Amino acid sequence: MDVLQRYVSRQPLEVEAFFCMVETTAELVGVSERYWSSQGINGARIRILVEIAKAGGTILPSALAARIGVTKPNISVLLVPLEQQGYIRGVSDPEDGRKRRILLTEDGENLLLEVLPGNRAVIKKRMENLNADEIQLLLSLLRKLQLRKE
Repeated sequence: MDVLQRYVSRQPLEVEAFFCMVETTAELVGVSERYWSSQGINGARIRILVEIAKAGGTILPSALAARIGVTKPNISVLLVPLEQQGYIRGVSDPEDGRKRRILLTEDGENLLLEVLPGNRAVIKKRMENLNADEIQLLLSLLRKLQLRKE
């Protein structure tokens, strides 16, 4: 156990930074999830709607799955309640009629316009621990890590 304790308590700087990012991310996601919960909304469903909006209001299910990090079969399951609630609908792809696209409906747009400002305010408040220069540096560093592919 002593060897294990030394191993888990003395991390190389890179590993310490990684786990600090993971813990901080989990904490910040928790801030956002508590907001969604207080609104009676599923945060994962909002994320799907946001990704569709970011894509211009329509997206292929496979592209959506890739954006949110789920498998193609799982995206179908995740979309069902959003379609039942009228926030999205399936439409034929104008370029390839065999494909279906997911379209953000007016109700979906209205939901996002209603709930996103409050969520963004909660996140902004949590990020106020950093000044503008620190946030720019953080963004720069995170983007640098994103560019490095295995």
